[in-house]
Amino acid sequence: MKSEQEIIEEMQQVVEQMRLDDIEDNPDSEIETFECDCCGETKPLAGSIEYEGYRLCNDCVLIAETSFALGKIKSVTELIDAIEDKNLEKLVNYIKTEERKLNN
Repeated sequence: MKSEQEIIEEMQQVVEQMRLDDIEDNPDSEIETFECDCCGETKPLAGSIEYEGYRLCNDCVLIAETSFALGKIKSVTELIDAIEDKNLEKLVNYIKTEERKLNN
């Protein structure tokens, strides 16, 4: 059985190859962008995948595929919910920090 580290390294290679294959098939995919349904950032189309109606950027695909392989999640919506919670937490902390700056 593979270790977590081996699985992570294998997934990194697979996902990077997907990105390179997309660029080879369509060089514009490295320039064309979209808003990732998972992290919310504007990312290149190259290496992105659509899961369950959600388009994920190459970085989020890596997180998703690694999480699937390690049995951490069963669906992309679990990942999106987890990242949304993390992004919401970042936003709340940012707002609190800005409020403190204004009040000082």
